[in-house]
Amino acid sequence: MSGILVNKDIPSTDVLTGSTVIRFVTFVSIGALIGMFASRNRAMLNELRILAERDVLTGLPNTRAFEAAITKRLETGRPFGLLLADMDALKELNREAGPSAGNEALRQVADRLSRSLAAEDQIARVGSDEFAVLASTATLDEASELSARLEWVLSSQGTKATFGWAIHPQEGENALALYRAASERLYARKVMRGYLRMAPAPAKAARGLAEGT
Repeated sequence: MSGILVNKDIPSTDVLTGSTVIRFVTFVSIGALIGMFASRNRAMLNELRILAERDVLTGLPNTRAFEAAITKRLETGRPFGLLLADMDALKELNREAGPSAGNEALRQVADRLSRSLAAEDQIARVGSDEFAVLASTATLDEASELSARLEWVLSSQGTKATFGWAIHPQEGENALALYRAASERLYARKVMRGYLRMAPAPAKAARGLAEGT
């Protein structure tokens, strides 16, 4: 149409007809609608991606997102700590006060841990009562001190949890090895505290990773 408009040999009355205006408005409207739908679809896909990587109850990243995060950490080659936290007596709380009380306790733990970590640390819910943290701790002593501090934070607000930890690359060069090392330390500490009366067993997150889930 622009080519016709610049052609002086065609009278303007033959160009700017009612049908031309209607076609112009139609094309513009269709283009705007297509753009709007494309934008909405991109936003919806982004929301679905975020939801797929978030735990519904706590809003934290889930196991899938956490596995991607630990993979990125491993790719850097720099030392870091993996901390696993298992809430103590959550089953008893659910039995005595009901599932709603247990869910609220989980949300509180997620919030307190998130607010107690450094900005570069990452936390996720990786089991029904289990949380995992990627921390910028380079030694076992640093990981132990951070775990003790987080246990104290939770305990001071009425919630108890037991932590286990492992350091990359000292105790594992891949995600599975780190999960196993942290899980063994966590469950050994639970046995020492009297929360378990059995030999240490792999944590749920480690079992899931080993099974490819």
